[in-house]
Amino acid sequence: MPSADPRAAASAARDLASLDTAIAACDACPRLVAWREQQARVRVARFRDETYWAHGVPGFGDSASRILLVGLAPAAHGANRTGRVFTGDASGDFLWHAMHAVGLASQPEGRRAGDGLRLAGVRVAAAVRCAPPANKPTPDEQARCRPYLVRELELLRDLAVIVPLGAIGWDSALRTLSALGYAMPVPKPRFAHAAEERVGRYTLLGSYHPSQQNTFTGKLTQPMLQDVLRRAKELAGL
Repeated sequence: MPSADPRAAASAARDLASLDTAIAACDACPRLVAWREQQARVRVARFRDETYWAHGVPGFGDSASRILLVGLAPAAHGANRTGRVFTGDASGDFLWHAMHAVGLASQPEGRRAGDGLRLAGVRVAAAVRCAPPANKPTPDEQARCRPYLVRELELLRDLAVIVPLGAIGWDSALRTLSALGYAMPVPKPRFAHAAEERVGRYTLLGSYHPSQQNTFTGKLTQPMLQDVLRRAKELAGL
């Protein structure tokens, strides 16, 4: 039986480090726990000699961030393997390249935790912290995981801009802000690439997710993502 209560665990976190520890220890979603651990046992040929992280994946970046990127969830053989969000897969490669190009990341790639990658003024997190089957967390799993993002926003005292990556990230950001007591615009803001919406003290700035489904088809290009990130920097005063 699951032992973690995400709401209680998130509320008890006094800082980002303790929140990261709570996320890594979370086992509140049995389907996701089973999947992340199965992928760590099965692995794929190119990573067959690696030990997988296979826990909840915390956020990563600057504790004084002015910008927060919110992705969907860890990839089964990316962050579920490396233990760092958007690290070790093609989506992460695309994202770090863009972030480095606009001066938010110290290097254009992230292969593993501890590889020297540093972020300046920005943090990266996810709507759901465990790898889901077919990259599709259920609505219940998204809701169960949300207290971690709620607490993350509370702890990021300087945060001004939220960049949701994809429609689920956008919806998660809106629901998180609602949970924090901010009034939602009416009608509900719809996700679109480069869409901007002011909610309370924050500006939401949408971007297509850097998944291969989007980058291989040209729906999201490097110039498109870099333009969004430059706009985020402008809005954040960086």
